[in-house]
Amino acid sequence: MTHKDFLALIQKEATSIDYDRYLKQLTYKKISSDENLAVFEVSNKYIASWIKSKYTGVIQQCFEQYDGTKPKVEIKIAGEKKSKKEIIQEQVKNETAESTILNPSYTFNSFVVGPSNQMAYNASLAVSNKPGTQYNPLFIYGGTGLGKTHLLQAVGNAAIEKGQTVIYVTIEQFMNDFTFSIKNKNMEHFRSKYRKCDVLLIDDIQFLSGKEQTQEEFFHTFNELHNAKKQIVMTSDRLPSQIAGLVDRLKSRFEWGLTADIQLPGLETKIAIIEKKSDLNGIALTREIINFIATNLDNSIREIEGVLIRINASASLLNQEISLDMVQNLLKEQIKETKENIKLPDVIDIVARELNIKPSDIKSKKRTATVANARRVVIYLARELTHNSMPDIAKFLGMKDHSSISHNIKKANELIEKDENFKLIIENLKNKIINKEW
Repeated sequence: MTHKDFLALIQKEATSIDYDRYLKQLTYKKISSDENLAVFEVSNKYIASWIKSKYTGVIQQCFEQYDGTKPKVEIKIAGEKKSKKEIIQEQVKNETAESTILNPSYTFNSFVVGPSNQMAYNASLAVSNKPGTQYNPLFIYGGTGLGKTHLLQAVGNAAIEKGQTVIYVTIEQFMNDFTFSIKNKNMEHFRSKYRKCDVLLIDDIQFLSGKEQTQEEFFHTFNELHNAKKQIVMTSDRLPSQIAGLVDRLKSRFEWGLTADIQLPGLETKIAIIEKKSDLNGIALTREIINFIATNLDNSIREIEGVLIRINASASLLNQEISLDMVQNLLKEQIKETKENIKLPDVIDIVARELNIKPSDIKSKKRTATVANARRVVIYLARELTHNSMPDIAKFLGMKDHSSISHNIKKANELIEKDENFKLIIENLKNKIINKEW
């Protein structure tokens, strides 16, 4: 990430007053930084202290949106000399502070609810309303980038508003705290921090796998909090029973309360997510652009957020309106990579399944209305989603030449323009093929 990239990202996450007064004074020191540590400079200690207390979590979120990393953040005073070792040690100390910095935009109101995440959302809202009594622990699991961290922090933000003490950490941060406390013979402070909070939020608990000593400590922390009726919420990319290298007594405790999954969002939910994210970030997108993004990207909400940031940044830096052509050009490499992984048999299989027809019928000489329509859909999607030429598609389907392929594509485009039902069928199929739901 360059300094300009960072400023573009942080400006979208901050209020205009905070950005103009403080955040735009941050200078990102790329040479001194790596994927684990992001180093910044400001002119004085006051600005450094203010940004540390208010925006550390937001800065980490910017890096996570940009390239998937979540580095520790160090804000230095210009001219101040510290070794990297000293910086890391200071950061670990700061992480044992009693307050937790959450992303203020991660609230229940900003979370888009759909069939794929309804149960996880309802469960999170329930524990937020009655912490420590209804579902304890709450264990949310699902794939990367589907909104687990958003719900986790929404619970935390709601608890803080009620005056409750909240600790939010990734399991890696918990392990770092634990290791640092052992080395410095400061376990009393560590246990005070983690065992006296009202709400403990742990992200990516699956990385506790194989860490025997940390598992032992977490086991006792869990018991202390649970016995005191304090709320515990964890996220993982898999069920507790599927986490290899996790001791049985922790697996059983993780299942004491409620396990709720977040699945891949359907097309309608994905469109709603894009609408919500663009509105929250002040990005004006037409329905045509929203549909294009929804049907050409996979289901990762994190990827969608990253694309929206890129679109807005490009429009701002190039001083131009956000148009479909601009978005198509911006995403062409991502779409190209997607197309390389889609094969013609995949298109036929999913169209046949969804339209309730045999795959062999699509490649046959049958001309019934049902078969002809399915064949037209296959031809259109094959041309849109694969690198195959019209002669390639004609040969694969056993058709005479590419002129019939061209005719079917033209007819499909006409139907998309005037038949909303046909258009919806195409968008749903496109979404399923891109996300490999075959």
